[in-house]
Amino acid sequence: MTSNIFEFAALSFVSLITMLNPVSTIPIFVSMTSELTHRESKNIAIRASIVALIALLFFAIAGKLVFEFFSISIDSLRVVGGMIFFLVGYEMFHARIPKMKYEEEMEDEDVQDQAITPIGIPLICGPGSITTVMLLMNQSDTILYKSVLFGIIIVSIGITMLLLISSKKILQVIGNTGKKVLMRIMGLLVMVIAVDLFFNGVKPILKEIFCQ
Repeated sequence: MTSNIFEFAALSFVSLITMLNPVSTIPIFVSMTSELTHRESKNIAIRASIVALIALLFFAIAGKLVFEFFSISIDSLRVVGGMIFFLVGYEMFHARIPKMKYEEEMEDEDVQDQAITPIGIPLICGPGSITTVMLLMNQSDTILYKSVLFGIIIVSIGITMLLLISSKKILQVIGNTGKKVLMRIMGLLVMVIAVDLFFNGVKPILKEIFCQ
């Protein structure tokens, strides 16, 4: 029992942290907050992380209701999620990051709104991480497993927040080469998870089709 929980916690953490992908978020965050003071960028990192946390918890809790409302099967989500993960992992493996527009002349209110979008959503909490928590929540059939998942979500967002707060120092330490190496490693992990997820979704669907 303990071993199964540990395996679930490890899988949940690796899956979620790779989809949150704080390594690729750091240079974007730095570029978007380059004109702000350390205190202002810290506040935005905290606010964006809280927004992402609320969004992930919402989809983890309400994801099943969304499935039932739209009559979506979990196997279909596995297939689609696997394809999304593979594309994201492929981009990460080639050390590519999405480009975000930064406007120099922005009101303070506009800067604060960036903490909600695009930094909180979808930069931190994107389609990949949302799909991940929904799939993991579906595998959590007991209160203990659900509690572990909620803890993993909080820890993963906490790590992301700390990395964003220290983003400028981290970039100076690891440099551009170090960033690309980390992204390629995480991208490989995402693609491996994607393949496993895809076939776990395809098998039941094919079985249902050919066994009718």
